[in-house]
Amino acid sequence: MVLQEAAPTARPAARPAQRLSGQPYTLPEDAVEWVEALADLRRDVANPRIYPFREQVARACERAALALRAGSPEPGPPEWLRT
Repeated sequence: MVLQEAAPTARPAARPAQRLSGQPYTLPEDAVEWVEALADLRRDVANPRIYPFREQVARACERAALALRAGSPEPGPPEWLRT
């Protein structure tokens, strides 16, 4: 009996993140845009696309606020791995 090794699986090419609309995802580019984005989030918390994830979003915002007040980024794994 001859055992065959499984062929290594190729990782798919990284593709840019996209919004639900299909448009490319971009981050705010300066402090004014961040403030506007957070104000939009605050006004839109009941949106069905956001509401189920409100606790995760709130924790991420709290950690960002702590890092902003401390003047340094929080050490550790990327945000998306912590929730």
